[in-house]
Amino acid sequence: MLRVVKTENGIVRGLPAADPRITSFKGVPFAAPPVGENRWRAPQPAQNWDGVLLAYEFAPVSMQPQMGVDPNDIYVREWHVDPDTPMDEDCLYLNVWTPAKSPDEKLPVFVWFFGGGLQCGYTSEMEFDGERMARRGIVVVTVNYRLNVFGFLCHPEITAEAPEAPANFGHLDQQAGLEWVKRNIAAFGGDPDNITIGGQSAGGGSVLCQLTSPQNEGLFNRAIIQSGMISPVYPGNRVPRHGRKLADAEQEGVEFFEFLGVKSLAEARQLDAKYVLEKALQYKEFWSMLWSTVQDDKFCVGNPYQLFINNKRWIVPLLTGQTSSEFFSVPPAKTVDEFRNMAVELFGEDADEFLELCNVQSGDIEEMRKRASVSGLEYSIRIAGQANDESKTGVPIYYYNFDAEIPGWDNPGTFHSVDLWFTFETLAKCWRPFTGKHYDLARQICNYWCNFIKSGDPNGKDSTGEEMERWEPYTAEAPYCMVFGDKPEFAREQPADLMKFLIRQYFKKN
Repeated sequence: MLRVVKTENGIVRGLPAADPRITSFKGVPFAAPPVGENRWRAPQPAQNWDGVLLAYEFAPVSMQPQMGVDPNDIYVREWHVDPDTPMDEDCLYLNVWTPAKSPDEKLPVFVWFFGGGLQCGYTSEMEFDGERMARRGIVVVTVNYRLNVFGFLCHPEITAEAPEAPANFGHLDQQAGLEWVKRNIAAFGGDPDNITIGGQSAGGGSVLCQLTSPQNEGLFNRAIIQSGMISPVYPGNRVPRHGRKLADAEQEGVEFFEFLGVKSLAEARQLDAKYVLEKALQYKEFWSMLWSTVQDDKFCVGNPYQLFINNKRWIVPLLTGQTSSEFFSVPPAKTVDEFRNMAVELFGEDADEFLELCNVQSGDIEEMRKRASVSGLEYSIRIAGQANDESKTGVPIYYYNFDAEIPGWDNPGTFHSVDLWFTFETLAKCWRPFTGKHYDLARQICNYWCNFIKSGDPNGKDSTGEEMERWEPYTAEAPYCMVFGDKPEFAREQPADLMKFLIRQYFKKN
């Protein structure tokens, strides 16, 4: 097994995973610590080290709110089980799982970005264990990056100091991790010319940002976006903030520095990281995603979703989808008259068709709102799939809907992020009483993902040797998806009438 590897900065030693045929390398630095003068700067090159770096443990997590122990919070209950997880501003490290026996194997590579709204999250979350994918012949890399105010603050002084990289430091960390993989992964038995990037939630949104950044030529060959491609359906629907302009974000930074009690960037860089985090948590509404992606005309040159739709992106195969219960969009109207007025404003001469689909004749506003409720993720993905097909890009989009029955005393449904246990086939680490059907489903989902990572096509044989249910690319004529329920089933069904109406309206306006 490949237990010792020479990287560009020095030698690292890994440990056998639970499966001794896999070696894990944890806490490998890919950039210099983003502290002191490097706070709010693009990631700088990692320093060389002497001797052998023992890559045995995960590095501290990025600066973020401590979740504590709250049995009433489903996400804390599900994943954040250790309230004492070490945290440090010095956080730019990655982890590698490799099945390679020598550096000459050229195995496909999967680089993963975690989610958490760009405000929290970390690579050491137990669902992100790369061992099961590595057992299928994949070199798995999970990349840590700066979050919240540390990763996404802007300020006029920052722009003046580094106009080539004035914002999006968390995304630039992800990019630096990718560049490190491109330069070093061959030493771990990986193929630098066969890299797939993937992420879920804000990690999926990060993949969308990387896909649409003009800076990323040649860094990856395909992409996976899980629950990370979303656009508003109705006015007032809350979606990730990708529309912040640099000037507005800079002004927010000026106000935050005033809140910190400092008058310059130099002073702000001298503040203790814990103090900066505490003040950020007190400043305005932290969870409003105030600190997020900025259109800086360098890394991010527009709204990433719109850039994707308009093919201003790296044209690579994409696997994408959502869970069946997350992020539903509901009209904000509180009365029937408000609902009618909204319909006319949004759809003009087609308003009556929308109102009929929403059963306006019932006169029941709650019934109408319920009928109008749609998945914002499904809406956005279907638009992307149709745009990709009609523009003849020549690359496929594979669409899925995760609709499995999830056990537990809390009867959670297919809540946001639950599919991660299945993607990485890490169900055994979860407290939920999963049964044989869940383990079978996880095995097959992980197989589909790994097949896609290897070739850009999820289809192939199960580990039992049998052909898996065939998954066809999304097209305008065949807008079908793979449904992961009790088992994978490719649903050759048209979208619901309301969804078809909303998609037609989108293309009518755009």
